[in-house]
Amino acid sequence: MLVIAVHGSALPGADGTIDRLVHALPTPAVVGHLDLQRPGLAEVLAHRPGAVVVPLLLGDGYHRSVDLPAVARRFRCTVTPGLAGEPDVARAVDDRLCAAGGPGDAVVVAGAGSTRPGGRDGTLAVVRELRSAHPGVRVVDAYCAGAEPTVPQRVAQLRRAGYRRISIAAHLLAPGRFTRVLEATAGVDAVSAPIADHPLIARLVLNRYESAGPEVLAA
Repeated sequence: MLVIAVHGSALPGADGTIDRLVHALPTPAVVGHLDLQRPGLAEVLAHRPGAVVVPLLLGDGYHRSVDLPAVARRFRCTVTPGLAGEPDVARAVDDRLCAAGGPGDAVVVAGAGSTRPGGRDGTLAVVRELRSAHPGVRVVDAYCAGAEPTVPQRVAQLRRAGYRRISIAAHLLAPGRFTRVLEATAGVDAVSAPIADHPLIARLVLNRYESAGPEVLAA
């Protein structure tokens, strides 16, 4: 059984984004939330011991490294790697950026942020991929919480450096508090949409699930 572990959001739009991901998968899947919404991950896994849990998380911060594995161990579940650093994540972010109007002169890749070592690696991987995809465009990282520079700080730096058309590439999965902050950021020309319902993310989740191995999936 496939269980997708998501952070959770208080915004109703997040449910629709995650639902579209689930419906795009060729195998049944159930969503368990780590925060803010029900059903919680523990509630879901209690009825599905031995399930394969795919973390729908773009970084290896506290949720991915600490509390998710602790919950999964209680129910003898297999936890796959998260999505951080996968080229398909960067491609999905780039697709959304192009749909929002393109990179302009400079791009701020906005990640959620994390205080844990390695928690920002996923965002930095997207920065590297977008620099490769858009030579001549300035691409930098910024964070919504838990790390600096913040998105407004980065935008201000770029404005001072003379960049005039600045886009925000949201390295985020679903609508929530952080996407609202990005949309309200002054001095930017475009903000891309989150990526959970992008076809490349569905393919990546399915690959994670299938990589658990036939002996696990048959258990």
